[in-house]
Amino acid sequence: MNQWFQSSAGWYALGFVGQLLFSSRFFVQWLASERSGRVVIPKLFWYLSMLGGVALTIFAVHRHDPVFALGQGAGLLVYARNLMLHQRSQAT
Repeated sequence: MNQWFQSSAGWYALGFVGQLLFSSRFFVQWLASERSGRVVIPKLFWYLSMLGGVALTIFAVHRHDPVFALGQGAGLLVYARNLMLHQRSQAT
């Protein structure tokens, strides 16, 4: 696996997968809202945000892009917190 990331193709693949995960969360949210007839943010939205955000943060750090890394990395805190809140609301 380490050899895979020595090529730029491997890093670009990680970046594209991260972007695909991150972008797909909007379709998940839209479909969930359409089904319920009101605005809904499902748990899957936050998981896709987290997975895509982690992949994009790693990609940004590899690219030595502090603006991109900080933007994606800071979002991870929000996604983690919302997953915690979602879990708490399911427990009660």
